[in-house]
Amino acid sequence: MKNNLIALFIAVLLFASCKTEVKPENIRRFGSVTGLKAEKLAYYKKLHANAWPEVLKKIKECNIKNYSIYLQKIGEEYYLFSYFEYTGTDFDGDMKKMADDPNTQRWWKETDPCQKPLPETAAKNGIWTNMEEVFHL
Repeated sequence: MKNNLIALFIAVLLFASCKTEVKPENIRRFGSVTGLKAEKLAYYKKLHANAWPEVLKKIKECNIKNYSIYLQKIGEEYYLFSYFEYTGTDFDGDMKKMADDPNTQRWWKETDPCQKPLPETAAKNGIWTNMEEVFHL
C-alpha cells in the first residue's frame, strides 16, 4: 500500500517548494519509473502543463519539494521518471494525508489511466516502481 501511495501521487507533481529550511542530511530522495501509454501522451502532458493548484498545494503541505517528471521514449515505448525530495518527519502520515485528499484522488483518476506500470508493479496493483539510488553528490 505504501509503495502504491508513493507512486500514485508522484504523477501529480511538477515542482514544489518547502517554506522551512531543512538540513541536507534530513532530506530523503525518491526516484520512480512507470510506462506511459502512447495514445495518452498528449493528454498527460496537457494535464501536467496545467496542474491543478489544489493538488500542488497539497503536495507542498505534505513536505515534497523539487518534484520533477521526465519523459523518455525507448524503442516504441514511453517511460516516465520521477524525482522528488521529502523534507518532513512523518513520511507515512504525509502520504496518507495526500492519498485522503479528494482533489488528489480526482487528479489520480485522470493520470492513472495514462500510465502503464512495469510488470512487477502492475502485479501488485501499483503504478510507479521505486528506483534504487546508486549515486548522489
